[in-house]
Amino acid sequence: MATASQTNTPLVEMIDIEKHFGGVRAVNGVSLDLFPGEVVGVLGHNGAGKSCLMRILSGAMIPNEGRIKVGGEDKTIHTPHDARDCGIETIYQSLALADHLDAPANLFLGRELKTRFGNLDEKRMMEEAAKVLHRLNPNFKNLSDPVSSLSGGQRQVIAIARAIYFNVKILIMDEPTAALGPSETAMVGELIRHLSSEGIGILLVSHDMHDVFELCDRIMVMNKGHMVGAHPIDEVSKDDVLSLIIKGGLPDGWTPRNKQLN
Repeated sequence: MATASQTNTPLVEMIDIEKHFGGVRAVNGVSLDLFPGEVVGVLGHNGAGKSCLMRILSGAMIPNEGRIKVGGEDKTIHTPHDARDCGIETIYQSLALADHLDAPANLFLGRELKTRFGNLDEKRMMEEAAKVLHRLNPNFKNLSDPVSSLSGGQRQVIAIARAIYFNVKILIMDEPTAALGPSETAMVGELIRHLSSEGIGILLVSHDMHDVFELCDRIMVMNKGHMVGAHPIDEVSKDDVLSLIIKGGLPDGWTPRNKQLN
């Protein structure tokens, strides 16, 4: 994992974001930043507002108030297309793959490569898919098989490949290891480390404490629409994080974990 230098310009800043549904404040004045090569865990119970916040960044939802800066510049992100133009991609828990299509067809779905005559360039799409998939997993085979026949880990590789092929800078990952077995979970963890080593910033939405403590540089926790804690991962224990998620605050008498040994 890369440790971000706070002197760098953040890849993305969400500043004082508000989202209301009638009288319900789903996101209430939340700010978040992400630096190159950093993995930030975004945590909270269902309904805490974290998914809403990520949908705003991905362009699937428009905030009522607040600003988003990408590379230090204010950006208007009102659609997923706007987000992609800013180098922001999202990998949802469902992966949103077309089960009947093979890996190259999924990789270029909606952004197909064409020949100079305007036909699908299937040969080039296969070659490009092989390059990006093997960059993530040198042992990836079955490129011509429908993705419905692939394992959960292989499907996750295709979803990640689709994001990074189009020059992603900021990757939102929604529960990437949900429903995966131990070996596939470990493989996805290696992919996340690999991507962060290339300078990609990752926002990891997860309920899995093991993943969070294994992969994240920092965490931010939401509770009832508010951001209730943002800490480097070495500052907090799993009990501290659970306290933030459940109670909306740190335990009484809390001191940073990395200073308890001093």
